[in-house]
Amino acid sequence: MQRKGILLAGGSGTRLYPLTLAVSKQLLPVYDKPLIHYPLSALMLADIRDILVITTPHDRPLFERLLGDGSRFGIRLAYAVQPRPEGLPQALTIAADAGFLSDDTPSALALGDNLFYGADFPRQLREASARREGATVFAARVADPRPYGVVEFDPEGHALSLEEKPAYPKSPYAVPGLYFFDASAPRLAAGLRPSARGELEITDLQRLYLERGLLRVVPLGRGTAWLDTGTHDSLLDAAQFVAVIEQRQGLKIACLEEIGWRRGWIDDASLAASAELHGKSSYAAYLRRLLSEPRPAAK
Repeated sequence: MQRKGILLAGGSGTRLYPLTLAVSKQLLPVYDKPLIHYPLSALMLADIRDILVITTPHDRPLFERLLGDGSRFGIRLAYAVQPRPEGLPQALTIAADAGFLSDDTPSALALGDNLFYGADFPRQLREASARREGATVFAARVADPRPYGVVEFDPEGHALSLEEKPAYPKSPYAVPGLYFFDASAPRLAAGLRPSARGELEITDLQRLYLERGLLRVVPLGRGTAWLDTGTHDSLLDAAQFVAVIEQRQGLKIACLEEIGWRRGWIDDASLAASAELHGKSSYAAYLRRLLSEPRPAAK
């Protein structure tokens, strides 16, 4: 069964008030495109083309207006509502209840406020997506891991433990918001109980796989950047990071039309139509420039 993607774009974004009083944080700009483009691009780079966007009742029409049915990018998008945030594993049960995930469907869950960038990262994504048994998560070294789920390794690099937002982390490695699960994940998520914080914890789900010897933790190399955009400062950092890379290289990060085009999911005519949709913007000019350049094979 082909792996499906789940993009969780709900929540209230209270740490970003007043920016998010009227609009979802995943619709906020990160330099030249909405935040949701970045995690969506990660799922596409993993060769996942069926994706469920889970958001709030208020924001669903806005996401549908922005992304449509996904055909512009060569993918298929569906939408579901999270009535109230009760923890990240809730996304898996919502997807199953909506009929998006069946009993034999592996999935990938991406959080809508995470940004990844690195030359080797698409290869790691495809390898994680190709693995059918168990779960795969990533580990990123950070200066302060306390706000995240933290993974502890033994001297041979095997995962020993997982903790959610520990006061005294056992390692500097945080688990970013991108998780690959086998088909049993919705059933396991349905059996979780809320933590002391009153939420279902994604770390508890990962720990079930770890206890069964079915959790693979892939460290991200020093050349791969992971940015969490949950605060005003980190949102600005992400925008400045994208601006520097794009202006220096002349290539865009998380250009969904480009990913679909380079993979052969959309043709030249579709790319040209997207350029027209974006009017006189620099984004439109970039899409038009792609059509004038040789197209290398997808990697």
